Parts: sequence; structure tokens; C-alpha cells
Amino acid sequence: MKPHFPRWAWPRVFAIACTLFLAGCASSTFEVKVDSITKPVAAAEAQSYKLKSKNPVLGEENLRYKEAADFVRTALSGKGLYEAPTADRADMIVELDYGIEAPRTKVERVSVPVYAQVGGGVRYDSIPMLDARGYRSMRTVAIYEPPRSELIGYEEVPRLVMVYEKYLKITARENKAASEGRPPAELWSVQASAEDESKDLRKYLPIMASATIDYIGQDSSSQKVVKVRADGPGVEFVRKGMSDRANAPSAPPSAAPKT
Repeated sequence: MKPHFPRWAWPRVFAIACTLFLAGCASSTFEVKVDSITKPVAAAEAQSYKLKSKNPVLGEENLRYKEAADFVRTALSGKGLYEAPTADRADMIVELDYGIEAPRTKVERVSVPVYAQVGGGVRYDSIPMLDARGYRSMRTVAIYEPPRSELIGYEEVPRLVMVYEKYLKITARENKAASEGRPPAELWSVQASAEDESKDLRKYLPIMASATIDYIGQDSSSQKVVKVRADGPGVEFVRKGMSDRANAPSAPPSAAPKT
């Protein structure tokens, strides 16, 4: 049985349907903050890398690390970089760090619908009546009509929420031994982060990885906000790279050992 809505309710039903549709579209788009720095000359000369975990606690055998590493490898391939078969043949060491910062609360403004009561009241109508002798006459009666709710707009209201910042940081360093306790020089670095109520880091890893592609080896000059669709081509590229990588060589056949 199909639902039936009275004619007066059509505008409200249409408005609610549009709101739900737009909310569904917005829910699949994420704002990712990206910040990057680079040493242009040195970064341009480094093409091969070896990927390592920045955080020794995570461990490179950790399943989450392996998944994050695959996303990052695919993002790096989008900039023409490739992973060397061994560390000694790599131009640079790429360190991978990711995680969730401690939760914090913030006040955000949300849009809520505003309804008004319209219509209703009493109206009088004449209806035919038959008396005890069968004579027909007209009688005035009161007809009560209930009010109805109608969408009249939206208003912004404050809401206290708990948010979690998810981050992904990729740092490239010269493939040299540490000198006098100092780490090798940094060639470039890019960090992506997304902040909202979700604690699902796994969901955000490919989203953040895709946001870094245009900034790898680049200087953003300031923090940028990138809008990423969960089903967009960038995220699909990063995800698809995981399944395709097994059939692809880790480095071009002509790659020579690093000297």
C-alpha cells in the first residue's frame, strides 16, 4: 500500500525529503586539513624510497600499519615515486605516522528545522437533519479542525560535541645515517588531519591519504582545507592500489643501487 499524504502536507514532505537527501550527500564529503613543507631541489632529485614506521610502538607487522602503508604507497605512486627493493637502494626514507589525538569538546552550530502551527480552529456549517416526524430541516453545527505543523525555515543552535582528530603524517628524510645524534635532513613532509565525532581511524586513512597526493613534495605555504568525497576518484585510487600492488613491481627494472 502506497503512503498517502494530504495536499496541504506536500510542501512539508518535499522539504523534509530534500533535507534528508542533502544531509546524505554532505555526510559522504569530508574536510581534511593538509599542511606540507619541502626542500624543492633535494626533493626533486629523490624518487625512490623505503617506507618505515615513525612510531616503533605500532610495529611494521601490525595489520593496521600494513593497511595504512599500502594507502601511502599508492599515494606516493600518484606523484611518480616508487619503493626501492632494499633500504640501501633508496634515495630517501619515508616515515609514516598516524593515529587519533585525545578527544576534546567543542561547541558547534547546527541547523535545525523550525515548524509553526497553522490552520485549525472552528468553522460552522449547515447540514440537513430529519426530525422525529420525518421533516427535513437545516441545522448549523460547529466543525473543529486540528492545527497542522508546517516547516517555515531553519535556525542555527549551539551544540556541545566530543570530537576526535585523526591524523596521517608522511615525512621523507635523506637516506643517511644519523650524525651526532641528529636525524638525517628532512626533504619534505605532509600531514593530513580530520576532526569530527568519529573514532573510526580505519575509515579515514584512505581519505586522508588521498588528500596528501597533491601536496607530496610540495610547499603548501599554509594549512589548506581539502574537501574529499568518500567515493571520489582520489579515494578510489588509493583503495584500488591495495589490490593492484601485488601484481606491480616495487621499482622500475632499471633502478640502480643507491651510491
